[in-house]
Amino acid sequence: MADPEDNVAIPEFSCLLQMDPHLKTYEKDFKRRYELLQKQLLQLEEAEGGFEQFTRSYQNFGVQRRPDNSLFFQEWAPAAEALFLTGDFNGWDKFAHPYTKKEFGKWELVLPPKPDKSPAVDHNTKLKVVVHTNTGERLYRISPWAKYVNREEKSVIYEWVHWDPPQLYSQIHPRPKKPTSLRIYEAHVGIASPEGKIASYTNFTTNVLPRIKDLGYNCIQLMAIMEHAYYASFGYQITSFFAASSRYGTPEELKQLIDVAHSMGIVVLLDVVHSHASKNTEDGLNAFDGSDSCFFHALPRGQHSLWDSRLFNYSSWEVLRFLLSNLRWWMEEYCFDGFRFDGVTSMMYHHHGIGTGFSGDYSEYFGLQVDEDSLVYLMLANHILHTLYPDCITVAEDVSGMPAVCRGVEEGGLGFDYRLAMAIPDKWIQILKEFKDEDWDMGNIVHTLTNRRYGEKCIAYAESHDQALVGDKTLAFWLMDKEMYTNMSSLVPMTSIIDRGIQIHKMIRLITHGLGGEGYLNFIGNEFGHPEWLDFPREGNNESYHYARRQFNLLDMEHLRYCQLYAFDRDMNRTEDKYGWLAAAPAFISAKHEEDKVIVFDRGNVLFIFNFHPTKSFQDYRVAVEVPGKYKIKLDSDMVQYGGHGRLDHSTEFFTDAQPFNGRQNSIKVTSLL
Repeated sequence: MADPEDNVAIPEFSCLLQMDPHLKTYEKDFKRRYELLQKQLLQLEEAEGGFEQFTRSYQNFGVQRRPDNSLFFQEWAPAAEALFLTGDFNGWDKFAHPYTKKEFGKWELVLPPKPDKSPAVDHNTKLKVVVHTNTGERLYRISPWAKYVNREEKSVIYEWVHWDPPQLYSQIHPRPKKPTSLRIYEAHVGIASPEGKIASYTNFTTNVLPRIKDLGYNCIQLMAIMEHAYYASFGYQITSFFAASSRYGTPEELKQLIDVAHSMGIVVLLDVVHSHASKNTEDGLNAFDGSDSCFFHALPRGQHSLWDSRLFNYSSWEVLRFLLSNLRWWMEEYCFDGFRFDGVTSMMYHHHGIGTGFSGDYSEYFGLQVDEDSLVYLMLANHILHTLYPDCITVAEDVSGMPAVCRGVEEGGLGFDYRLAMAIPDKWIQILKEFKDEDWDMGNIVHTLTNRRYGEKCIAYAESHDQALVGDKTLAFWLMDKEMYTNMSSLVPMTSIIDRGIQIHKMIRLITHGLGGEGYLNFIGNEFGHPEWLDFPREGNNESYHYARRQFNLLDMEHLRYCQLYAFDRDMNRTEDKYGWLAAAPAFISAKHEEDKVIVFDRGNVLFIFNFHPTKSFQDYRVAVEVPGKYKIKLDSDMVQYGGHGRLDHSTEFFTDAQPFNGRQNSIKVTSLL
């Protein structure tokens, strides 16, 4: 009997095999995934008129105002016995407005306009869906498609609020083009102020966007925007997928934030959490129709044991409608420019990565441990996003290193543009925790920074929000610890700890930027060595906001050395913007000298030289370079304005010798290597 997969042709699979011939062994797996994707696209065409229509389902579900001001309500609640709508508009009468049952578990209701022709439900008033279950229970629920939810100050539970303002914000600035070199500023709106409170979208627009622009970042990754009931979850336990978090302000204020970012030429990514959902029932998706499953797999498959959250059933037609429309909603309604997909490793494997170390053996990425429903969902999401929005950027948070995650769907890949280089920050923390300066292993550092799949783009970073959260310490804190509170003044001589900390902080960032990937990421505040970790108000800290803020005020005190680190970060990004090494081919490493603690590489016509030796400087040090000619210093971490000692003469011109060295055609004698 013929194998059905033999009839499947992946249009550009040969490109993938050219990159990595070892994947030929797993051709059947790639074909099966691709066939499942094609089948899904065909079904969407037949049943829904194609994905263009299907992904606009947010225009048919939840509540919709029609041209005559009647309101149309639609929900999917397959296990429900009956559905009713209640709220301020009907005096909270539980039975006055029943939905009508339709096929495929759908329910509909139309509310005609009031006698004065205005809608039956006013803007900013509360609603609830009343679900009657087949066991006789009566449940009060928020529509999964709710566009706005908030809560009273004393309340724990979020409420569904009808959002239909008389003035909608309309964006005026077009989306910027996709940057060739992606420099990401990872940010959280709520902590983006020195004040001990939840900061607003408007504060971010007014006070933070100009700093991001000044620093030379061309992309912002916004965390914790999708509504989450528990602030301290950092936005990872989503309760309302279509609602922008009300704790920072209104949807219109978020639209303005994105519009202003676009006016500055900055693209904005949303941290999207489709890997799991909060298990809250009253203000979450869980048990919406009274059943154990609905949007999720039934237990035990539908529960993440470590995250204590629910897991989506990606093979369900209505779940696909919900999640794919969710991506489209954020792109269309808010004009986001793409997504950082959270928890991709958890999605791709039935074991969710729990208790699994990935060795890189290819057998780990294929076979029964792989959740192909999830894989096909991610392929579908990337295919749709990149078809509808050619400049859309998608980033995968994947620690496993599965091959082809960042190759096109037409090659048999998952279709992401980038994956996060998650091993790099772990390596820096490990080095700072476990090794004395003189024991740093240059080869090991270089290996970690360059160990990525050829042809699959990575976002490199020295630290992200993960390293800033309580229980860990920022790199600045690992380096300088409590001296940051007492010895950061430039009015007094630097202590040895501050001196070392400031110099290594800059070098770690620059070598990660230059060598580690095809994009670079920094977490808000860490560019200037933010002195503290991040801890959200919770019972364990007496609900304190002390660590849930970013002390930008430290930059305004010019006698503190934080502004020196800020200046270096800014000039590092601006130098990259000029020379474009992130968009260039991977670096050529000509030296990783263990005894001298020197690393030398060239990338994109820029020569990088690092001396990590704790005590030694070198004179007349020969370094390899490919392109002959004259070289000049363009960025020097030892400059006084960056907290350095100003020991290099920037007027010096360095001329190459036609003397091959360390695998390069030419070489230069560097007069002084500090």
